[in-house]
Amino acid sequence: MAEEKKNNSKKKAQINIELDEAIAQGTYSNLAIINHSVSEFVVDFVNIMPGTPKSKVKSRIILTPQHAKRLAKALAENVKRFEQIHGVIKDYEKQPIPLNFGPTGQA
Repeated sequence: MAEEKKNNSKKKAQINIELDEAIAQGTYSNLAIINHSVSEFVVDFVNIMPGTPKSKVKSRIILTPQHAKRLAKALAENVKRFEQIHGVIKDYEKQPIPLNFGPTGQA
């Protein structure tokens, strides 16, 4: 009887996730812009290419603060595991990228 309850709880805990073909292709991003309010975190993913004067947000993810914290922890854990297998990820210092959101005025 206890074994049956254990198996039923495992079945209830499973999540069925579907990944359609277009999303499975992914979107490349080399910049993430993060903003937050008291109730949500907004992460905009951008692909900035050299010599391109303007870049667009390719994807926006909106998270609760609790989920943002879980995501940050999961990313940190995965980077740690990656580095244990492949070595330290080098963080090349780059000059800050000037970001222009909307029109700019001239004097």
